[in-house]
Amino acid sequence: QVQLVESGGGLVQAGGSLRLSCAASGRTFSTSAMGWFRQAPGKEREFVAAITTRGRPYYAGFVKGRFTISRDGAKNTMSMQMNSLEAEETAVYYCNVWGNGYDIWGQGTQVTVPS
Repeated sequence: QVQLVESGGGLVQAGGSLRLSCAASGRTFSTSAMGWFRQAPGKEREFVAAITTRGRPYYAGFVKGRFTISRDGAKNTMSMQMNSLEAEETAVYYCNVWGNGYDIWGQGTQVTVPS
């Protein structure tokens, strides 16, 4: 069974940092693009960052150099270092893996930044 499990969320003060991780199991995703999305209360899910099979990163405009996405093909994992977090970034963060004929989501990890 293919599964994505996120970890690393939590409560952090504004300006603080968190590192999210996504562990994939059930198959290898070395040939898949991977990414992070988030959904804040009352809002639609939005793109945060993605990384290609060759390790090229893409970021949403609001990231502004504060986040760094990475992946480890050997371990079938993906991470995202988030710095200078703001209250507006309180959301559930989801790991996503997609490719030809599949689109897989994790259950999400909560990130809370009190205002």
